[in-house]
Amino acid sequence: MTHVYKKMASPVGELTLVAGAQGLAAILWENDDPTRVPLGEMTEDEHNAVLSDTAKQLRDYFDGRLEKFSVALDFTGTDFQKEVWNALLTIPFGETRSYAQIARQIGKPLAVRAVGAANGRNPISIIAPCHRVIGANGKLTGFAGGIEAKAYLLALESRQSALDFTGFSREMRTVN
Repeated sequence: MTHVYKKMASPVGELTLVAGAQGLAAILWENDDPTRVPLGEMTEDEHNAVLSDTAKQLRDYFDGRLEKFSVALDFTGTDFQKEVWNALLTIPFGETRSYAQIARQIGKPLAVRAVGAANGRNPISIIAPCHRVIGANGKLTGFAGGIEAKAYLLALESRQSALDFTGFSREMRTVN
């Protein structure tokens, strides 16, 4: 299946929005590993309705005007991955969960590492909020967009008064 894509600027770098037959299939990071989300052939389409709506909702999110996305999603993955990704969609704005909490939520409490692997392959970053999943000790863990982007998104959602991306990332480097 051919996917269509559109690029957009954001406070966390250039994002590539990808649509499939059923809706949004991926949000890829500027320096994303090309093997993380295998999509096959893609064609640029600046006027695709799903991509335009996604870009508008993301702009509203980054501007602090949107907490819940309403774009149709087109997840492609294993049944287990889809279970994990659907669990991500239940994490409320401004809250976090651990990998163990997600594993318990999907009824597989011993699958913590598998949940982590599925979380790392989440194709629809930000909207399926994998950035809201942190280590059991409360520390930020791996993120396809980078730890600095994860920290930025969490700060944005917690409505911290100091959303200076550079300052926040320097602070995070000293913690990890």
